[in-house]
Amino acid sequence: MLARLSGSPTLQLLLATLCGALLGVLDPALAVNMKPLSDAFIRLIGWLMPLMMFLLTAAGMAGLALRQRGLAGKVLVCFQGLAVLSLGLGCVVAELAQPGAGTVALAQPSLALKPAGFTWSGTTVLLSQALLHNPILQIMLAGLATGALINLTCARRLHALLERATALTFRGLRMLLRLTPLAAFGAMAYTLGKFGPTSMLPLLEFLGVMYLACAAFILLILAPAAQASGTSLWALIRHVKAELALVTFTGSSVAALAGLVEKLQALGCDRAVVRLVLTTGYSFNLCGSNLYLIIAVLFLAQMAGIELTATDLLTLLVVALMTSLGSTSMAGSAFFTLLVTLNLLHIVPADNAALLLGVERLMKCRVLTNVLGNCVACLAIARWQHAAQPATRRDESVPS
Repeated sequence: MLARLSGSPTLQLLLATLCGALLGVLDPALAVNMKPLSDAFIRLIGWLMPLMMFLLTAAGMAGLALRQRGLAGKVLVCFQGLAVLSLGLGCVVAELAQPGAGTVALAQPSLALKPAGFTWSGTTVLLSQALLHNPILQIMLAGLATGALINLTCARRLHALLERATALTFRGLRMLLRLTPLAAFGAMAYTLGKFGPTSMLPLLEFLGVMYLACAAFILLILAPAAQASGTSLWALIRHVKAELALVTFTGSSVAALAGLVEKLQALGCDRAVVRLVLTTGYSFNLCGSNLYLIIAVLFLAQMAGIELTATDLLTLLVVALMTSLGSTSMAGSAFFTLLVTLNLLHIVPADNAALLLGVERLMKCRVLTNVLGNCVACLAIARWQHAAQPATRRDESVPS
């Protein structure tokens, strides 16, 4: 039992965060010297970032295109609509709650992208500058173009090669993520050592705002969408409660994929629709990760004492809509996407994001929202595609 607990990534991260907090309180001078631990972790991820972004966007776009082209357009419309709604709701919640306001505890960038005044031309110029001067965004667009080219040529061998390269890169990232507890220790020790115990309060507020935003998205967006698709959200939750419990305890939405495929088919969704929507949704429809992305950026900006204009917020939403395409359901992917977004916008230094590692494993709301969002999207697209048949009994066998 003790060996199993000691091998738990969640327990390791929580213990590392607690040790860092204790060091920051008991020996602030030594704690401040722990900052290179988190900085090195961020730098290593930064080196892997360009390759990851290209492979994820190219393989994801190719995989979406190579299946059912008539269905692919509807999937993209549904996924991007949910992405816009989740990012917009997250922005509203973060601006109203202001979880990071009142505590200036983070470094500010030497140069921020902050055009004066709210003008569409200013936003267009800013996005053009981001495209011209940020290689990561260029790499993302190159990945999307590569995936589209594979779509047009039906080059299945190239798609298979992309998938293998992505799997190898994932393996490298998983090895790197083993250092997360060390990075969390360094970030927490430095923050408390330099700014005192009061700097923990905004972090707890951030966690509370995340749960609030996820609950609001489920109630205001997913519940009406499920009802319009012919199924009550609460009935859907009861139907997939075992998979939701699995996701909660493992922290991985991938663990529930097989069960969700069977459960949604049992609800009457066409088999091809279920497999297309759920598999592509693990890269293109992560509403909980979108909420985390937008709230985290605004939280870090508030902690750094940076006030964002309407143009800044609009630019943030547009850029986040693009960078969210690189998210996956793999552990650590949301944090990875956050670093990409910060590097593009220069609102705050990307190193500041290390502070959020302390609560990374506590955001079960994020992965649960991701799973529910994909289930509702599957129901909606099946109804839109006229590929849904009402299930006569909850315990009926899965259609072949």
